[in-house]
Amino acid sequence: MPCSHEPPGSLGLFDESDLQQPARIEVLGPQSRVLCGFALPWIEGLLPQLEEVLAAAPFRHMITPGGFTMSVGLSSCGQLGWTSDSNGYRYSPIDPQSLRPWPAMPEVFRQLAQTAAETAGFKGFNPDSCLINCYRPGAKMSLHQDKNERDFSAPIVSLSLGLPAMFLFGGQQRKDKSQRVPLLHGDVVVWGGVDRLRYHGVLPLKDGSHPLLGQQRINLTFRRAGSEAEFNRKPRSADQAPGR
Repeated sequence: MPCSHEPPGSLGLFDESDLQQPARIEVLGPQSRVLCGFALPWIEGLLPQLEEVLAAAPFRHMITPGGFTMSVGLSSCGQLGWTSDSNGYRYSPIDPQSLRPWPAMPEVFRQLAQTAAETAGFKGFNPDSCLINCYRPGAKMSLHQDKNERDFSAPIVSLSLGLPAMFLFGGQQRKDKSQRVPLLHGDVVVWGGVDRLRYHGVLPLKDGSHPLLGQQRINLTFRRAGSEAEFNRKPRSADQAPGR
């Protein structure tokens, strides 16, 4: 599973009590929430399924349309996977590395995403894509909007696993001031509606070691991307980046 092959160790700068944070909901905006500790009860059933997905579609470092190698390792599962190359950012039903369909989305993934979305006020969420990002210390994600999807009526559901991260949640324009939101193992961020196109990103991951996942943060981002037919057409523009 890991993009880090080093065994789990101590938390370093982060206290183990962070893993036992009480479940609570933090408001980021009119239709955006952090569900703190929400996924902790799901972890035991989720991690073995994640290992199976990554055995079939291992992490890889994709190339941006500008020719840069992304610092974050990426994989996907579900009907559609997010990809990037010199032709642009897009969704595809086929893993470009294996030339096979992406692994099916495990049912525990889908149930977690749907339950989190409903808890945040979005009923009926039915994700067809899960982007899986792996951050090693120093890896980051620049501010971007999620705009490669068919439409923007469905929310984004983003699960953090492993090392803590500092999530940036901005406004409708890149120049807007961003909130700095600490995310811990088991936290889920949900945003949609009037907040669906807000810019977001992740500051460089700090060094550390998580008891379950070692020296890495894994982020699962669930989206309703659209039909396969639509995404067999041309790539979207190079200004539209992935994940958080």
